[in-house]
Amino acid sequence: MRRLSRWAGAALVSALLGACSPGTGVDRGLSKDGSGVVAAIAGEPDQLDPHRTSSYFSFEVLENTFDTLVEPDENLTMRPALAERWKVSKDRLTWTFTLREGITWQDGSKFGADDVVYSYRRIIDEKLGNAWRFEGIEHISAPDDSTVVLELDKPIYNLLSRIGGHKGLAIVNKKNVESGKIKTHPVGTGPFSVDDYNPGESVRLKANSRWWGGTPEIPSLTFRFIPEPTTAVADLEAGEVNWTDNIPPQQVERVSQNQDLKLDTAVGNDYWYLATNQKREPFGDPRVRRAIAYGIDRKAIVQATQYGNATVNQLAIPKTNPWHTAYSPYSHNPRRAAKLLAAAGVRDLKIDMLVTKEYPETVTAGQVIASQLEKIGVTVKPREVDFATWLDKQSKGEFDMLMLGWLGSQDPEDFYYAQHHTKGDFNFQKYSNSEVDRLLEEGQEETEKKARKKRYAEAARKIADDASYIYLYNPDVVQAWAPQLKGYKARSDSAVRFRDVGLTG
Repeated sequence: MRRLSRWAGAALVSALLGACSPGTGVDRGLSKDGSGVVAAIAGEPDQLDPHRTSSYFSFEVLENTFDTLVEPDENLTMRPALAERWKVSKDRLTWTFTLREGITWQDGSKFGADDVVYSYRRIIDEKLGNAWRFEGIEHISAPDDSTVVLELDKPIYNLLSRIGGHKGLAIVNKKNVESGKIKTHPVGTGPFSVDDYNPGESVRLKANSRWWGGTPEIPSLTFRFIPEPTTAVADLEAGEVNWTDNIPPQQVERVSQNQDLKLDTAVGNDYWYLATNQKREPFGDPRVRRAIAYGIDRKAIVQATQYGNATVNQLAIPKTNPWHTAYSPYSHNPRRAAKLLAAAGVRDLKIDMLVTKEYPETVTAGQVIASQLEKIGVTVKPREVDFATWLDKQSKGEFDMLMLGWLGSQDPEDFYYAQHHTKGDFNFQKYSNSEVDRLLEEGQEETEKKARKKRYAEAARKIADDASYIYLYNPDVVQAWAPQLKGYKARSDSAVRFRDVGLTG
Protein backbone atom coordinates (compact mmCIF):
# COMPACT_ATOMS: atom_id res chain seq x y z
CA MET A 1 0.00 0.00 0.00
CA ARG A 2 1.41 3.32 -1.00
CA ARG A 3 0.81 6.31 1.09
CA LEU A 4 0.73 10.05 1.15
CA SER A 5 3.60 11.82 2.81
CA ARG A 6 3.34 13.20 6.30
CA TRP A 7 5.78 15.93 5.37
CA ALA A 8 4.44 17.91 2.48
CA GLY A 9 6.82 20.79 2.34
CA ALA A 10 10.48 19.91 2.63
CA ALA A 11 11.59 22.85 0.56
CA LEU A 12 9.36 25.43 2.15
CA VAL A 13 10.84 28.00 4.46
CA SER A 14 8.57 29.00 7.29
CA ALA A 15 7.77 32.64 7.76
CA LEU A 16 6.73 31.69 11.24
CA LEU A 17 10.15 30.81 12.53
CA GLY A 18 10.56 34.14 14.22
CA ALA A 19 6.94 34.73 15.07
CA CYS A 20 6.44 31.62 17.17
CA SER A 21 9.49 31.25 19.31
CA PRO A 22 9.91 28.36 21.78
CA GLY A 23 8.25 28.96 25.05
CA THR A 24 5.54 31.34 23.80
CA GLY A 25 2.72 31.31 26.33
CA VAL A 26 -0.49 30.14 24.69
CA ASP A 27 -3.78 28.89 26.04
CA ARG A 28 -3.85 25.32 24.76
CA GLY A 29 -7.32 24.42 25.86
CA LEU A 30 -8.86 21.65 23.85
CA SER A 31 -11.57 22.08 21.24
CA LYS A 32 -13.55 25.29 21.30
CA ASP A 33 -16.32 23.79 23.42
CA GLY A 34 -13.67 22.34 25.72
CA SER A 35 -14.86 18.81 25.11
CA GLY A 36 -12.53 17.09 22.72
CA VAL A 37 -9.33 16.88 20.74
CA VAL A 38 -8.60 18.46 17.34
CA ALA A 39 -5.95 16.76 15.21
CA ALA A 40 -4.46 18.39 12.09
CA ILE A 41 -3.69 15.95 9.28
CA ALA A 42 -2.11 16.80 5.93
CA GLY A 43 -4.98 15.83 3.66
CA GLU A 44 -8.57 14.70 3.31
CA PRO A 45 -9.48 11.02 3.16
CA ASP A 46 -10.59 9.94 -0.31
CA GLN A 47 -13.25 7.79 1.39
CA LEU A 48 -13.85 5.94 4.66
CA ASP A 49 -14.42 2.44 3.32
CA PRO A 50 -11.39 0.62 4.78
CA HIS A 51 -11.50 -2.11 2.12
CA ARG A 52 -11.36 0.30 -0.81
CA THR A 53 -9.09 3.13 0.26
CA SER A 54 -5.30 3.16 0.13
CA SER A 55 -4.97 6.72 1.44
CA TYR A 56 -2.93 7.28 4.58
CA PHE A 57 -5.26 10.14 5.52
CA SER A 58 -8.20 7.73 5.45
CA PHE A 59 -6.39 5.29 7.68
CA GLU A 60 -5.59 8.00 10.22
CA VAL A 61 -9.36 8.27 10.74
CA LEU A 62 -10.16 4.59 10.29
CA GLU A 63 -7.59 3.55 12.90
CA ASN A 64 -9.98 5.06 15.44
CA THR A 65 -13.30 3.85 14.05
CA PHE A 66 -12.80 0.22 12.99
CA ASP A 67 -11.44 -2.98 14.50
CA THR A 68 -9.69 -5.99 13.06
CA LEU A 69 -9.80 -9.54 14.35
CA VAL A 70 -6.32 -9.10 15.84
CA GLU A 71 -4.05 -6.04 15.89
CA PRO A 72 -0.42 -4.99 16.52
CA ASP A 73 0.52 -3.52 19.88
CA GLU A 74 3.13 -0.74 20.18
CA ASN A 75 5.89 -3.35 19.80
CA LEU A 76 4.17 -4.61 16.63
CA THR A 77 3.34 -7.93 18.27
CA MET A 78 -0.08 -9.23 17.23
CA ARG A 79 -2.62 -9.15 20.06
CA PRO A 80 -6.34 -9.97 20.49
CA ALA A 81 -8.86 -7.41 19.24
CA LEU A 82 -12.34 -8.55 18.15
CA ALA A 83 -11.07 -12.08 18.70
CA GLU A 84 -10.18 -12.64 22.35
CA ARG A 85 -8.25 -15.84 21.61
CA TRP A 86 -7.37 -18.34 18.89
CA LYS A 87 -5.93 -21.80 18.48
CA VAL A 88 -4.01 -23.46 15.67
CA SER A 89 -4.20 -27.11 14.66
CA LYS A 90 -1.07 -29.27 14.90
CA ASP A 91 -0.64 -29.23 11.11
CA ARG A 92 -1.14 -25.41 11.22
CA LEU A 93 -3.81 -25.65 8.53
CA THR A 94 -6.82 -24.70 10.68
CA TRP A 95 -7.07 -21.48 12.71
CA THR A 96 -10.04 -21.11 15.05
CA PHE A 97 -10.82 -17.64 16.42
CA THR A 98 -13.17 -17.03 19.36
CA LEU A 99 -14.84 -13.60 19.36
CA ARG A 100 -15.36 -11.47 22.45
CA GLU A 101 -18.83 -11.60 23.90
CA GLY A 102 -21.24 -8.67 23.77
CA ILE A 103 -19.70 -6.70 20.90
CA THR A 104 -22.09 -4.40 19.06
CA TRP A 105 -21.79 -2.14 16.03
CA GLN A 106 -21.72 1.58 16.67
CA ASP A 107 -25.41 1.79 15.62
CA GLY A 108 -26.29 -0.65 18.41
CA SER A 109 -26.91 -3.70 16.23
CA LYS A 110 -25.37 -7.04 17.18
CA PHE A 111 -21.96 -8.06 15.89
CA GLY A 112 -21.17 -11.70 15.13
CA ALA A 113 -18.99 -14.21 13.31
CA ASP A 114 -21.00 -13.86 10.09
CA ASP A 115 -19.77 -10.24 9.89
CA VAL A 116 -16.16 -11.48 9.82
CA VAL A 117 -16.95 -14.00 7.07
CA TYR A 118 -18.79 -11.31 5.07
CA SER A 119 -15.89 -8.87 5.37
CA TYR A 120 -13.23 -11.34 4.29
CA ARG A 121 -15.38 -12.74 1.46
CA ARG A 122 -16.00 -9.18 0.24
CA ILE A 123 -12.27 -8.52 -0.06
CA ILE A 124 -11.65 -11.85 -1.80
CA ASP A 125 -14.71 -12.00 -4.09
CA GLU A 126 -14.49 -8.37 -5.21
CA LYS A 127 -10.71 -8.72 -5.67
CA LEU A 128 -10.04 -5.63 -3.56
CA GLY A 129 -6.56 -4.32 -2.84
CA ASN A 130 -5.85 -6.64 0.07
CA ALA A 131 -7.16 -9.83 -1.57
CA TRP A 132 -3.61 -11.12 -1.87
CA ARG A 133 -3.47 -11.41 1.92
CA PHE A 134 -5.93 -14.29 1.71
CA GLU A 135 -3.85 -16.36 -0.72
CA GLY A 136 -3.50 -19.82 0.77
CA ILE A 137 -6.79 -19.59 2.69
CA GLU A 138 -9.15 -22.20 1.24
CA HIS A 139 -12.26 -21.72 3.34
CA ILE A 140 -13.70 -19.22 5.82
CA SER A 141 -16.64 -20.24 7.98
CA ALA A 142 -18.66 -19.30 11.07
CA PRO A 143 -19.78 -22.55 12.76
CA ASP A 144 -21.52 -20.48 15.43
CA ASP A 145 -22.03 -16.80 16.25
CA SER A 146 -18.80 -16.44 18.21
CA THR A 147 -16.41 -18.63 16.19
CA VAL A 148 -14.56 -18.00 12.93
CA VAL A 149 -12.54 -20.75 11.26
CA LEU A 150 -9.89 -20.21 8.57
CA GLU A 151 -8.80 -23.35 6.73
CA LEU A 152 -5.52 -23.11 4.80
CA ASP A 153 -4.07 -25.13 1.95
CA LYS A 154 -0.57 -24.57 3.37
CA PRO A 155 0.82 -23.22 6.64
CA ILE A 156 1.08 -19.41 6.69
CA TYR A 157 3.56 -18.16 9.27
CA ASN A 158 2.36 -14.56 9.22
CA LEU A 159 -1.39 -15.16 9.08
CA LEU A 160 -2.05 -12.87 12.06
CA SER A 161 -0.19 -9.89 10.56
CA ARG A 162 -1.88 -10.53 7.22
CA ILE A 163 -5.39 -10.21 8.68
CA GLY A 164 -4.64 -7.66 11.40
CA GLY A 165 -1.60 -5.68 10.29
CA HIS A 166 -3.65 -2.61 9.37
CA LYS A 167 -7.21 -1.37 9.05
CA GLY A 168 -7.50 -2.36 5.40
CA LEU A 169 -8.55 -5.72 6.86
CA ALA A 170 -11.18 -4.19 9.17
CA ILE A 171 -14.47 -5.94 9.80
CA VAL A 172 -17.24 -3.96 8.09
CA ASN A 173 -21.02 -3.85 8.46
CA LYS A 174 -22.90 -5.45 5.52
CA LYS A 175 -25.90 -3.12 5.79
CA ASN A 176 -23.60 -0.08 5.87
CA VAL A 177 -21.73 -1.35 2.79
CA GLU A 178 -24.86 -2.11 0.78
CA SER A 179 -26.35 1.31 1.55
CA GLY A 180 -23.22 3.00 0.21
CA LYS A 181 -22.96 5.11 3.36
CA ILE A 182 -19.68 3.48 4.34
CA LYS A 183 -17.79 5.92 2.11
CA THR A 184 -18.60 8.94 4.29
CA HIS A 185 -20.49 7.64 7.34
CA PRO A 186 -19.08 4.23 8.19
CA VAL A 187 -20.42 2.06 11.00
CA GLY A 188 -17.66 0.14 12.71
CA THR A 189 -17.01 -1.46 16.07
CA GLY A 190 -14.09 0.80 17.02
CA PRO A 191 -13.59 3.24 19.92
CA PHE A 192 -14.97 6.27 18.03
CA SER A 193 -17.88 6.63 15.60
CA VAL A 194 -18.26 9.19 12.82
CA ASP A 195 -20.45 12.03 14.06
CA ASP A 196 -20.11 14.64 11.33
CA TYR A 197 -18.24 14.91 8.02
CA ASN A 198 -17.61 18.28 6.38
CA PRO A 199 -15.96 17.66 2.98
CA GLY A 200 -12.88 19.77 2.47
CA GLU A 201 -12.71 20.73 6.14
CA SER A 202 -12.95 18.04 8.79
CA VAL A 203 -14.45 14.82 10.12
CA ARG A 204 -15.63 14.68 13.73
CA LEU A 205 -15.78 11.48 15.73
CA LYS A 206 -17.45 10.85 19.07
CA ALA A 207 -16.51 8.35 21.73
CA ASN A 208 -18.22 4.97 21.39
CA SER A 209 -19.70 4.07 24.78
CA ARG A 210 -20.30 0.51 23.49
CA TRP A 211 -16.68 -0.19 22.59
CA TRP A 212 -15.42 -3.52 23.92
CA GLY A 213 -12.23 -1.86 25.21
CA GLY A 214 -14.13 0.71 27.30
CA THR A 215 -15.35 4.21 26.50
CA PRO A 216 -12.45 6.49 25.46
CA GLU A 217 -11.74 9.30 27.88
CA ILE A 218 -11.85 12.06 25.27
CA PRO A 219 -15.49 12.64 24.26
CA SER A 220 -14.77 13.75 20.70
CA LEU A 221 -11.95 13.68 18.17
CA THR A 222 -11.93 16.00 15.15
CA PHE A 223 -9.54 15.54 12.22
CA ARG A 224 -8.99 18.84 10.41
CA PHE A 225 -7.52 18.74 6.90
CA ILE A 226 -4.58 21.21 6.77
CA PRO A 227 -2.34 20.53 3.76
CA GLU A 228 0.11 23.35 4.45
CA PRO A 229 2.53 22.11 7.15
CA THR A 230 3.58 25.54 8.35
CA THR A 231 -0.12 26.33 8.94
CA ALA A 232 -0.59 23.08 10.86
CA VAL A 233 2.35 23.90 13.13
CA ALA A 234 1.23 27.49 13.58
CA ASP A 235 -2.26 26.28 14.56
CA LEU A 236 -0.72 23.85 17.03
CA GLU A 237 1.39 26.58 18.59
CA ALA A 238 -1.63 28.90 18.75
CA GLY A 239 -3.76 26.26 20.45
CA GLU A 240 -6.18 25.96 17.50
CA VAL A 241 -5.38 22.26 17.15
CA ASN A 242 -4.04 19.84 19.75
CA TRP A 243 -2.09 17.35 17.66
CA THR A 244 -0.42 17.13 14.24
CA ASP A 245 1.86 14.93 12.20
CA ASN A 246 2.14 17.58 9.47
CA ILE A 247 5.41 19.14 10.58
CA PRO A 248 7.93 20.52 8.06
CA PRO A 249 11.19 18.60 8.56
CA GLN A 250 13.14 21.84 8.83
CA GLN A 251 11.00 22.80 11.84
CA VAL A 252 11.27 19.56 13.80
CA GLU A 253 14.19 20.70 15.95
CA ARG A 254 12.53 24.04 16.72
CA VAL A 255 9.22 22.40 17.67
CA SER A 256 11.08 19.90 19.86
CA GLN A 257 12.50 22.83 21.85
CA ASN A 258 9.09 24.40 22.45
CA GLN A 259 8.41 23.71 26.11
CA ASP A 260 4.68 24.25 25.54
CA LEU A 261 4.49 21.21 23.24
CA LYS A 262 5.33 17.53 23.27
CA LEU A 263 7.14 16.01 20.29
CA ASP A 264 7.82 12.32 19.79
CA THR A 265 9.64 10.46 17.04
CA ALA A 266 10.02 6.83 16.05
CA VAL A 267 12.01 5.13 13.32
CA GLY A 268 9.32 4.42 10.77
CA ASN A 269 8.65 1.16 8.96
CA ASP A 270 8.20 3.14 5.74
CA TYR A 271 10.99 3.21 3.20
CA TRP A 272 11.87 5.31 0.17
CA TYR A 273 13.59 3.98 -2.92
CA LEU A 274 14.58 4.48 -6.54
CA ALA A 275 13.45 2.02 -9.21
CA THR A 276 14.59 1.82 -12.81
CA ASN A 277 12.56 0.30 -15.64
CA GLN A 278 14.38 -2.94 -16.38
CA LYS A 279 12.42 -3.43 -19.59
CA ARG A 280 14.15 -0.37 -21.02
CA GLU A 281 17.77 -0.41 -22.04
CA PRO A 282 20.26 -0.05 -20.55
CA PHE A 283 18.52 -0.60 -17.17
CA GLY A 284 18.13 -4.32 -17.78
CA ASP A 285 21.87 -4.56 -17.16
CA PRO A 286 22.47 -4.82 -13.38
CA ARG A 287 25.84 -3.08 -13.80
CA VAL A 288 24.00 0.09 -14.86
CA ARG A 289 21.66 -0.10 -11.87
CA ARG A 290 24.61 -0.69 -9.53
CA ALA A 291 26.39 2.30 -11.07
CA ILE A 292 23.46 4.49 -10.04
CA ALA A 293 23.55 2.95 -6.56
CA TYR A 294 27.26 3.84 -6.23
CA GLY A 295 26.78 7.23 -7.85
CA ILE A 296 24.29 8.63 -5.33
CA ASP A 297 25.04 9.99 -1.85
CA ARG A 298 22.20 8.79 0.40
CA LYS A 299 23.19 10.97 3.35
CA ALA A 300 22.99 14.10 1.18
CA ILE A 301 19.56 13.00 -0.11
CA VAL A 302 18.31 12.47 3.46
CA GLN A 303 19.58 15.88 4.51
CA ALA A 304 17.99 17.62 1.53
CA THR A 305 14.61 15.89 1.72
CA GLN A 306 14.16 15.15 5.43
CA TYR A 307 16.58 17.56 7.12
CA GLY A 308 18.18 14.52 8.71
CA ASN A 309 14.94 13.13 10.15
CA ALA A 310 15.43 9.73 8.56
CA THR A 311 17.83 6.80 8.70
CA VAL A 312 19.87 5.78 5.67
CA ASN A 313 19.18 2.16 4.78
CA GLN A 314 20.25 0.03 1.82
CA LEU A 315 17.48 -2.51 2.43
CA ALA A 316 13.79 -1.99 3.11
CA ILE A 317 13.33 -3.07 6.73
CA PRO A 318 14.49 -0.59 9.43
CA LYS A 319 16.90 -1.54 12.17
CA THR A 320 14.16 -1.36 14.82
CA ASN A 321 12.19 -4.16 13.15
CA PRO A 322 13.07 -7.72 14.34
CA TRP A 323 13.30 -8.81 10.68
CA HIS A 324 16.03 -6.26 9.91
CA THR A 325 19.16 -7.42 8.11
CA ALA A 326 22.31 -5.31 8.27
CA TYR A 327 23.65 -4.97 4.73
CA SER A 328 25.23 -1.94 3.03
CA PRO A 329 26.94 -2.99 -0.20
CA TYR A 330 27.09 0.49 -1.75
CA SER A 331 29.33 3.35 -0.71
CA HIS A 332 29.20 6.74 -2.42
CA ASN A 333 31.87 5.93 -5.00
CA PRO A 334 31.61 7.88 -8.29
CA ARG A 335 34.80 6.32 -9.63
CA ARG A 336 33.46 2.80 -9.22
CA ALA A 337 30.13 3.91 -10.70
CA ALA A 338 31.90 5.25 -13.79
CA LYS A 339 33.82 1.98 -14.22
CA LEU A 340 30.59 -0.04 -14.07
CA LEU A 341 29.02 2.12 -16.76
CA ALA A 342 32.12 1.73 -18.93
CA ALA A 343 32.08 -2.05 -18.42
CA ALA A 344 28.44 -2.06 -19.54
CA GLY A 345 29.36 -0.04 -22.63
CA VAL A 346 27.13 2.84 -21.58
CA ARG A 347 28.10 6.43 -22.44
CA ASP A 348 26.19 9.72 -22.18
CA LEU A 349 23.27 8.06 -20.39
CA LYS A 350 20.16 10.21 -20.09
CA ILE A 351 17.50 9.31 -17.51
CA ASP A 352 13.87 10.46 -17.47
CA MET A 353 12.96 10.52 -13.75
CA LEU A 354 9.32 10.77 -12.66
CA VAL A 355 8.68 13.10 -9.71
CA THR A 356 5.52 14.66 -8.29
CA LYS A 357 4.73 17.66 -6.12
CA GLU A 358 2.28 15.54 -4.16
CA TYR A 359 5.36 13.78 -2.83
CA PRO A 360 7.67 16.81 -2.55
CA GLU A 361 10.50 14.58 -1.40
CA THR A 362 10.72 13.27 -4.95
CA VAL A 363 11.10 16.76 -6.44
CA THR A 364 13.89 17.70 -4.04
CA ALA A 365 15.61 14.34 -4.38
CA GLY A 366 15.38 14.53 -8.17
CA GLN A 367 17.41 17.72 -8.15
CA VAL A 368 20.00 16.29 -5.77
CA ILE A 369 20.33 13.02 -7.68
CA ALA A 370 20.69 14.86 -10.99
CA SER A 371 23.60 16.83 -9.53
CA GLN A 372 25.24 13.71 -8.09
CA LEU A 373 24.97 11.54 -11.22
CA GLU A 374 26.18 14.34 -13.48
CA LYS A 375 29.62 13.64 -11.99
CA ILE A 376 29.65 10.19 -13.62
CA GLY A 377 28.41 11.45 -16.97
CA VAL A 378 24.73 10.65 -16.44
CA THR A 379 22.12 13.27 -17.21
CA VAL A 380 19.00 13.00 -15.05
CA LYS A 381 15.96 15.02 -16.15
CA PRO A 382 13.29 15.08 -13.42
CA ARG A 383 9.82 15.14 -15.04
CA GLU A 384 7.18 16.58 -12.72
CA VAL A 385 3.64 15.24 -13.11
CA ASP A 386 0.57 15.01 -10.90
CA PHE A 387 0.36 11.83 -8.87
CA ALA A 388 -2.50 10.31 -10.88
CA THR A 389 -0.34 10.66 -13.99
CA TRP A 390 2.64 9.32 -12.04
CA LEU A 391 0.68 6.16 -11.15
CA ASP A 392 -0.50 5.74 -14.73
CA LYS A 393 3.04 6.06 -16.10
CA GLN A 394 4.30 3.60 -13.52
CA SER A 395 1.67 0.97 -14.31
CA LYS A 396 2.27 1.30 -18.07
CA GLY A 397 6.06 1.17 -17.67
CA GLU A 398 6.47 4.64 -19.19
CA PHE A 399 9.49 5.75 -17.17
CA ASP A 400 13.24 5.32 -16.90
CA MET A 401 13.49 5.90 -13.15
CA LEU A 402 11.14 6.93 -10.34
CA MET A 403 11.22 7.53 -6.60
CA LEU A 404 8.54 6.79 -4.06
CA GLY A 405 7.91 5.48 -0.56
CA TRP A 406 6.25 2.32 0.65
CA LEU A 407 4.32 1.85 3.86
CA GLY A 408 6.10 -0.99 5.60
CA SER A 409 4.33 -3.37 7.90
CA GLN A 410 5.37 -5.94 10.47
CA ASP A 411 6.33 -8.91 8.35
CA PRO A 412 9.12 -9.28 5.75
CA GLU A 413 6.66 -10.61 3.18
CA ASP A 414 5.07 -7.14 3.12
CA PHE A 415 8.42 -5.55 2.28
CA TYR A 416 9.61 -7.81 -0.51
CA TYR A 417 7.18 -10.25 -2.17
CA ALA A 418 4.79 -7.96 -4.08
CA GLN A 419 7.64 -5.69 -5.15
CA HIS A 420 10.35 -8.16 -6.22
CA HIS A 421 8.82 -11.55 -7.00
CA THR A 422 8.57 -12.04 -10.75
CA LYS A 423 4.77 -12.28 -10.40
CA GLY A 424 4.50 -9.58 -7.71
CA ASP A 425 1.56 -7.18 -8.11
CA PHE A 426 3.77 -4.13 -7.54
CA ASN A 427 6.84 -5.25 -9.48
CA PHE A 428 6.54 -2.32 -11.89
CA GLN A 429 10.30 -2.27 -12.47
CA LYS A 430 9.97 -5.80 -13.98
CA TYR A 431 12.70 -7.41 -11.91
CA SER A 432 13.06 -11.17 -12.24
CA ASN A 433 15.48 -13.48 -10.44
CA SER A 434 14.51 -17.14 -10.06
CA GLU A 435 16.64 -17.50 -6.94
CA VAL A 436 14.88 -14.54 -5.30
CA ASP A 437 11.50 -15.98 -6.32
CA ARG A 438 12.41 -19.29 -4.67
CA LEU A 439 13.56 -17.65 -1.45
CA LEU A 440 10.44 -15.46 -1.23
CA GLU A 441 8.18 -18.47 -1.81
CA GLU A 442 10.05 -20.48 0.82
CA GLY A 443 9.74 -17.56 3.21
CA GLN A 444 5.95 -17.67 2.82
CA GLU A 445 5.82 -21.35 3.68
CA GLU A 446 8.52 -21.59 6.35
CA THR A 447 7.03 -21.89 9.85
CA GLU A 448 10.22 -21.70 11.96
CA LYS A 449 11.19 -18.07 12.65
CA LYS A 450 14.98 -18.42 12.50
CA ALA A 451 14.87 -20.34 9.21
CA ARG A 452 12.32 -17.88 7.83
CA LYS A 453 14.45 -14.88 8.70
CA LYS A 454 17.41 -16.53 6.97
CA ARG A 455 15.38 -16.93 3.75
CA TYR A 456 14.26 -13.30 3.71
CA ALA A 457 17.72 -11.99 4.63
CA GLU A 458 19.25 -13.89 1.72
CA ALA A 459 16.53 -12.66 -0.65
CA ALA A 460 16.99 -9.06 0.54
CA ARG A 461 20.74 -9.16 -0.05
CA LYS A 462 20.25 -10.49 -3.58
CA ILE A 463 17.63 -7.80 -4.28
CA ALA A 464 20.10 -5.13 -3.16
CA ASP A 465 22.99 -6.69 -5.09
CA ASP A 466 20.85 -6.69 -8.24
CA ALA A 467 19.65 -3.15 -7.44
CA SER A 468 16.05 -4.14 -8.17
CA TYR A 469 15.26 -1.19 -5.91
CA ILE A 470 17.95 1.27 -4.91
CA TYR A 471 16.93 1.78 -1.29
CA LEU A 472 17.45 5.22 0.24
CA TYR A 473 16.12 5.64 3.78
CA ASN A 474 13.50 4.99 6.45
CA PRO A 475 11.84 8.31 7.43
CA ASP A 476 11.14 9.07 11.06
CA VAL A 477 7.57 9.21 12.35
CA VAL A 478 7.33 12.69 13.88
CA GLN A 479 4.27 13.92 15.75
CA ALA A 480 3.65 16.84 18.14
CA TRP A 481 0.79 17.63 20.52
CA ALA A 482 -0.42 19.76 23.38
CA PRO A 483 0.81 18.59 26.79
CA GLN A 484 -2.79 18.20 27.97
CA LEU A 485 -2.93 14.98 25.95
CA LYS A 486 -1.71 12.21 28.21
CA GLY A 487 -0.77 8.75 27.07
CA TYR A 488 -0.23 9.47 23.39
CA LYS A 489 2.86 7.96 21.73
CA ALA A 490 4.23 7.97 18.17
CA ARG A 491 4.31 4.44 16.73
CA SER A 492 6.77 3.04 14.18
CA ASP A 493 3.87 1.69 12.08
CA SER A 494 2.42 5.23 11.86
CA ALA A 495 -0.90 4.10 13.35
CA VAL A 496 -2.60 7.12 14.96
CA ARG A 497 -4.51 5.87 18.02
CA PHE A 498 -6.41 8.17 20.39
CA ARG A 499 -8.43 5.53 22.23
CA ASP A 500 -6.12 5.45 25.26
CA VAL A 501 -5.45 9.19 25.42
CA GLY A 502 -6.46 11.09 28.52
CA LEU A 503 -6.79 14.78 29.28
CA THR A 504 -5.47 17.01 32.01
CA GLY A 505 -6.07 20.64 32.80
